[in-house]
Amino acid sequence: MERKTGIDYFVLGWKLIQKPGITRFVILPMLANIVVMSLLFWWLFAHISTLMDLGMHYVPSWLQWLSYIVTLIVVVTMAIFFCYFFSTITNIIAAPFNGLLAEQVEAYLTQQPAPDTGIWSLVKDIPRILKREVYKLIYYILWAIPLFFLYWIPVFGQTVAPIIWFIFTAWMINIQYADYAFDNHKVSFSRMREMLKQDKADNLSFGALVSLFTMIPVFNLIIMPVAVCGSTALWVDRYRQQVYEDQIAERISAQKSRF
Repeated sequence: MERKTGIDYFVLGWKLIQKPGITRFVILPMLANIVVMSLLFWWLFAHISTLMDLGMHYVPSWLQWLSYIVTLIVVVTMAIFFCYFFSTITNIIAAPFNGLLAEQVEAYLTQQPAPDTGIWSLVKDIPRILKREVYKLIYYILWAIPLFFLYWIPVFGQTVAPIIWFIFTAWMINIQYADYAFDNHKVSFSRMREMLKQDKADNLSFGALVSLFTMIPVFNLIIMPVAVCGSTALWVDRYRQQVYEDQIAERISAQKSRF
């Protein structure tokens, strides 16, 4: 079978949200996404001119003649930043439902019964899920702060830095959505990052497509469940077996250590 690319998994995500048995688990994450994204984008557009003035304030005077190009770069950079910021807030709110959606997609793709996750079980899992979201947020901040200072470098900050920021955002968004399937199987955050790096090109292309669609009106309201479905499909094909083998090896090692 031909190996799928990140683009293939993105397309597959759109198909999976329409499958019987999965659609009903899409509704709650989608509603959370619609409400939060609508409010936050309303805030962004209400303050866009102020943010633009702030961004242009740091453009050197000798580059003012390129104001139209620089303005476009600043707008795109702000859009990328706010799209990730908005999606992070939305994902924190919808994290328990996204984890449930990932379980159902995995069950559909593997033709195995999904875990019997009741409301009480879901509620008990919320502290662990939110703790995981905090890990992702800290990881993001630790990288975002030094990258932010690249914008203060003349010329480089207005040309190369936005490209670096987009690649970083694509990687972070991929981590955000891949994490649901990994977390369902209690794979540590650091181990997940190591495994995702094995297929860096496919994960980056998947994250880049999700990033782009997050910036497109209407599509950005439904992209969350699409991304969860697509990244879960990638988990099933690339990482699920590897995790099972690791867990078996850990059990054998633990049993040997007892004797």
